[in-house]
Amino acid sequence: MRDLRAWRRFARSRATLIASAVVAAAAVFALLGPPLAALAGLDAVSQDPLLGAAPPSWAHPFGTDVLGRDLLVRTMEGGRVALRVGLVASLVAVAVGVLWGGVAGLVGGRVDELMMRFVDVVYSLPQLVFAIVIMAVVSSPSELLLCVLIGALSWLTLARIVRAEVAALRTSEHVLAARAVGVGGARLLVRHTLPNVAGTIVVYATLLVPATMLQEGLLSFLGLGIQPPRASWGTLVMEGAAQLVVYPWMLAGPGAVMALVILAMNFVGDGLRDAVDPT
Repeated sequence: MRDLRAWRRFARSRATLIASAVVAAAAVFALLGPPLAALAGLDAVSQDPLLGAAPPSWAHPFGTDVLGRDLLVRTMEGGRVALRVGLVASLVAVAVGVLWGGVAGLVGGRVDELMMRFVDVVYSLPQLVFAIVIMAVVSSPSELLLCVLIGALSWLTLARIVRAEVAALRTSEHVLAARAVGVGGARLLVRHTLPNVAGTIVVYATLLVPATMLQEGLLSFLGLGIQPPRASWGTLVMEGAAQLVVYPWMLAGPGAVMALVILAMNFVGDGLRDAVDPT
């Protein structure tokens, strides 16, 4: 019944439903677009130096870059990378944050104090600078490393949230009853505590996806993420910004798609948060 009420609150928001449709369309755009474009003889890497940077047309709706590559297909491929990195990095952050915060909140005492002080210390570090240094030191940065690095820098807030929720449940009747019958710590956390904060975890995980996508875009924009000739939204924005005065369409299409999708994902996360916790 509670889940039904939450769904009704979620569906009642027109902005959230529109944002959800945009996210779904972006997923279809990224997943099915490149195979369909291949049927028309277009891909993300084939170059046409004679064509060069051509403005948008029926043949190339987003135009082409200076090497004659179709920007619409490259934007689709960049969407695949952005969604993949966003989802994997978010899963890494959720796994680490939930485990860290859950253990700290359930055990309490000095263990809780030490674990959360570690979170405070990591919070105080300039995370973007740390990510830039790591990616610059690695001789051959990979997509997997990018996912793990972004996820490893994105779990701190979730750990604090989960720790506060679990600490509040530590003295609840059902947890005390489970302890009284000898339920172990791991089962107590997984079976009796975390299910009660699942809604909070899902909401924050939803908000993590656009945040990690933005971090991937920023690192790729700086040349430390996805490497050419592969395309990501960050590399496309970087290339478009470099040619903005001469070829503005190189930035307009990929930049607009990236901004729209990330904005829509944030709307979905906010709507889900309001639906799960209307207070």
